[in-house]
This record gives sequence, C-alpha cells and structure tokens, in this order.
Amino acid sequence: MEEIPWFEHDKNDLTSAQQEFAAVLSVRAGSWSVDPLDTVLLPAHHTSFGELLAYLDIGDPERHQGVLTIGAHYNGTIVRADKLHNQNFSRPDAPTEFTFATAGNPTEAALRTADWFERVLARPLVRCEWLYEGKVYAFRYEHADSGRGLSEVFEPPLALPELRERFAAESVDRGRGRINRAGLGEPDQVVLVRGVLSSP
Repeated sequence: MEEIPWFEHDKNDLTSAQQEFAAVLSVRAGSWSVDPLDTVLLPAHHTSFGELLAYLDIGDPERHQGVLTIGAHYNGTIVRADKLHNQNFSRPDAPTEFTFATAGNPTEAALRTADWFERVLARPLVRCEWLYEGKVYAFRYEHADSGRGLSEVFEPPLALPELRERFAAESVDRGRGRINRAGLGEPDQVVLVRGVLSSP
C-alpha cells in the first residue's frame, strides 16, 4: 500500500521558497502522532488570501469528531499562525492562545512553525462528558492545562427532561448556543483524547 506523505503537495504548485518550507514541515510531521491525511498544504493560488497554507486538523478518533483546526499562513518570508476557521481557514479577527508569528528564511521559518505545531499537539486534550441513563447527551473538548473549551456537542433528546426543556428554551436544540458548563455541573467522566495529563 502506498504511504501517504505528510503535508502532501505538488512541487510544481510552489515557489522554491515554499517548496523548502513544505519539505521541512513534512519531515518534522513524520514524528507527530497524527494521521498524514489530517495534514494539508494548500498552494497560495488555492487560497482566498494568496498565501501558502499549512494546516492540521486535530480530532477525536474514538468519536470521529473534529476538535480543532490550526494552521500557518506563509507568504515566503513571514508566518502567521493560529486556530483557523474549519471551512475557510481564516485566522480569527483577534489573536487567541494559539497565536504564533515568525519570519526568516524558509528553513528557519518552517522549523519554528513545526515547533509551534508540536507545542499545540503536546497539550493534553480531554473530552468532558455528561450522561443520563448511561448515554452521553453533551460533551465538550478542553485543553486540560487551561480548561478552555475548544468545541462541544449536544444531543438534547438524550438529556434529562428538565435539561431538554432548557435546551429548547435556549435554542440549543437547534444548534445555537453554548454549553452552560456551570449549569450542567461537573462532567460525569473525563476522557483523555491526546497528550499526557500532569499529576496533581
């Protein structure tokens, strides 16, 4: 079976600087605990912002759920990286805890960008789950080192009747709104998705 490369690309779509940048990233990604299919490299002419884009989808393989998309825009000299929109791959309007920037020759920029990807991948990611009658009705992904939520899923039909009513009143049952973690109380279980939890 043919091995899929990390950050797969056609060299003919890239400038020499972009090829150098992509080659370094590809080599470094070989040691990451991710599926090569989760690493993507888009040539500048395939993006709406006219810059090379290297991005990575971090997911939960147990639930087949996307959790976070991070990526770096590279203009040949400068890298600007952050959490990305998972459809148009734009950076957020305001910097987040994932914001990173660097400049330099393609190899230097790629090495620093790979370091950034690795720092994000190393952070412990957990799935907090709330259950009713043995079934998960809500779960939320968090980085355990900060407790900051990344994404969440609701299944109101599986929740307690009083929570279903509240979800309906708050329009959560139609895909709007966010989990009120305080209102749900502590999760019934916390599952490690990736990384290592530090000892208390």
